[in-house]
Amino acid sequence: MTNMHPDDPHLIDRSGWLRAAVLGGNDGIVSTASVIVGVAAAEPGMRAVLIAGVAALVAGAMSMAAGEYVSVSSQSDLEEADIAREKRALADDPEGEEAELAEIYVDRGLSAETARQVARELTQADALGAHVRDELGLSDQQAAQPLLAAAASGITFMIFAAIPLIAAWVAPVGRLIPLVVCVTMVALAGLGALGAWAGGARFGPAALRVMIWGGAAMAVTAAVGRLFGVAI
Repeated sequence: MTNMHPDDPHLIDRSGWLRAAVLGGNDGIVSTASVIVGVAAAEPGMRAVLIAGVAALVAGAMSMAAGEYVSVSSQSDLEEADIAREKRALADDPEGEEAELAEIYVDRGLSAETARQVARELTQADALGAHVRDELGLSDQQAAQPLLAAAASGITFMIFAAIPLIAAWVAPVGRLIPLVVCVTMVALAGLGALGAWAGGARFGPAALRVMIWGGAAMAVTAAVGRLFGVAI
């Protein structure tokens, strides 16, 4: 669909990759920091903490990328199946499909006569495109893109997972957990604000929600590590 205002793009066009990127970044920070804090709470040496952190980064990035690819591929399969059904319906009953399109426009506020005229003209121009857009609610900008989602999620996971890992690496003896927690909370606030900026939303609520959930994850993992005295 052509954007009539190229100097003012619609932010909804970013929804696919932005969701995957924010999810990957958030999970990268939270899961890696939680592993580091949980292992450190069990009081092993620095070597074990760093090994666990690196393992969490690598495994998590691969898992996020694979998960996004499989999930979005399933969404893409559903979209393709619906489009194929519309093709068959248009071939079997074009008049009925045109009438169905007119009903959709009536429900959206057009008069019956105008709706029939619009449905007729759109059917003549691109029947399948009209049904895909107005009946199924699909568009090119929001279509499932498995590879893009996988790349966005995996790359942002690695980038943000490196933040608590570096904090653990440079932390003074006895200060690892406080430093990792503080750095992680700041990074989560930044990620929330960055996601809000990219999506045109308010910074405060976006930053607050990722900080709350991230802090809760680290607290629970640290408590388990402290309680059992074993690496998580």
